[in-house]
Amino acid sequence: MRASYTFSGRWEVPAPLAAVHDALVDLERYPEWWPQVVAVASLGPDDARVLCRSDLPYTLDLVLHASDRSPRRLEVEVSGDLEGTVRFDLEPVPGGTRLELTQEVVVRGALALATLAARPVLAWNHHRMMDGCIAGLTERLAGT
Repeated sequence: MRASYTFSGRWEVPAPLAAVHDALVDLERYPEWWPQVVAVASLGPDDARVLCRSDLPYTLDLVLHASDRSPRRLEVEVSGDLEGTVRFDLEPVPGGTRLELTQEVVVRGALALATLAARPVLAWNHHRMMDGCIAGLTERLAGT
């Protein structure tokens, strides 16, 4: 069994594009500012293992592979509990940087089975994780 999810979002962070880009590229520091990222382990220059846990009592075990680190786009291929891609497009705006998220993933197994009954709850959990990302990133970059 499998289930597909597509998430998108748009936020503005009051920090320069270069500072936002640098923070998002530095995966190993995510646990310092993103509360839902439990642990990160480097697997090489373009790869990392990331453990995420939002409000639901389930930890996602992900492997991320950087596929684009250009100044205005950050994209990773995801494998593990989720499979697909996550992309942030960055754009300078007055007073900071706009982030546009596009995430397209497939889940399998128990998580896909849970989707049958709990898709809205799983989507809510994802939104809570992204709220933590933006709040943590904003606080991390305050004053830059």
